[in-house]
Amino acid sequence: MQNWQIKTSLFLNYFVFAILLNSVGTVILQVQNNYGVTEGAASVLEAFKDLSIAVVSFLISSYITRIGYKSAMLIALGLVTAVCFAMPSLNGFWATKLLFAAVGCGFALIKMSVYSTIGLVTSNEKEHISLMNFIESFFMVGILTGYFIFSAFVDDANPQSTAWLKVYYLLGAISLAAFLLLFSAKLDESAAKSQETASFVQDFGKMFQLVVVPLVLVFVLCAFFYVLVEQSIMSWLPTYNSKVLNLPTALSIEMASILAGATALGRFLAGIAMKKLNWYVVLTACLALAAVLVLTAIPLAKGAEDRTVTGWGDAPLAAFVFPLIGLFLAPVYPAINSLILSSLPKRQHGLMSGLIIIFSALGGTTGSIITGNIFQRFDGQTAFYFSLVPIGILLAGLFFFKKLQARAAVEMV
Repeated sequence: MQNWQIKTSLFLNYFVFAILLNSVGTVILQVQNNYGVTEGAASVLEAFKDLSIAVVSFLISSYITRIGYKSAMLIALGLVTAVCFAMPSLNGFWATKLLFAAVGCGFALIKMSVYSTIGLVTSNEKEHISLMNFIESFFMVGILTGYFIFSAFVDDANPQSTAWLKVYYLLGAISLAAFLLLFSAKLDESAAKSQETASFVQDFGKMFQLVVVPLVLVFVLCAFFYVLVEQSIMSWLPTYNSKVLNLPTALSIEMASILAGATALGRFLAGIAMKKLNWYVVLTACLALAAVLVLTAIPLAKGAEDRTVTGWGDAPLAAFVFPLIGLFLAPVYPAINSLILSSLPKRQHGLMSGLIIIFSALGGTTGSIITGNIFQRFDGQTAFYFSLVPIGILLAGLFFFKKLQARAAVEMV
């Protein structure tokens, strides 16, 4: 019963932050409408989110077990609850930067704690990778839900209206509910506590010792390039739908939910498939199919700008096909995260989670800024063709990751 309650809390915590974090694509579109900023300027919102994640992870990952996973998650939920309730009273591009900085700080604590807690409530590698995929799939359900929540507050008749900011009252209430559920849950963190009495500086140094291990080094590069491609697509899909496919603003946001839905389904199916199939075969096939989809779907956007679209029924085929890339990209991230974490002792999960978050955050920022600037200087189709580059690098990275994984037990001693 105890594990059931804490697992439910992990799902809800991830759900809350999925909505907030991945609203960046929606907010990028809205600040262009409300505040007249360019695509390049709007792309910095990703940096406020991801660099906050990276900095907090860098500073806290070696100390997370001393704070306690539950305490860290409560701090994160409390912070975003306060910021969400304050947002409707603020009005300006600066306020959105503040929001994503706060959400980034909170998510760093949440993700380190969730990833580390999975090791405390599972008993073997297969159970670990399965729960990891299910939690990550629920994260995508949160993203999917977020698109519809935000679109419900957008006024297509008045694109300059800031009434959409009232959505943060609802998000603040959900975050508060997550806080109360976690507060009432019990979590035994004794297995995560190191028996050594190392100083903070010594703990901090262990993270750097970990990153130079060849398997870990290849892993963090894979994580970096995966998030680079995922966030470059996810953050700019609403703008792509609006400016390239000529969809109304609310519909552009809603149809971006196809990407989240496809990713959620992909991770859910992977949670089942990974119990029986070789992870390398599955992930390589998925990345190859993702590349094929990019080459097939983007040409479908040609001519779409000449159409008048009013709803899902008359939306161009490209709006439905390209987001399906999420189905193929989905299994990669949770699978490699689980593989690296399950190869480490539980007391090192906090350190490894910190590295995962830092390099993922850097990848997300890099991908969004590159895509935003390509979008501004060239066009949306060219920006999305760019995703082929990190997909190719990922294929090579997984090859070396597989080679090194067999020696993981020796390398990690």
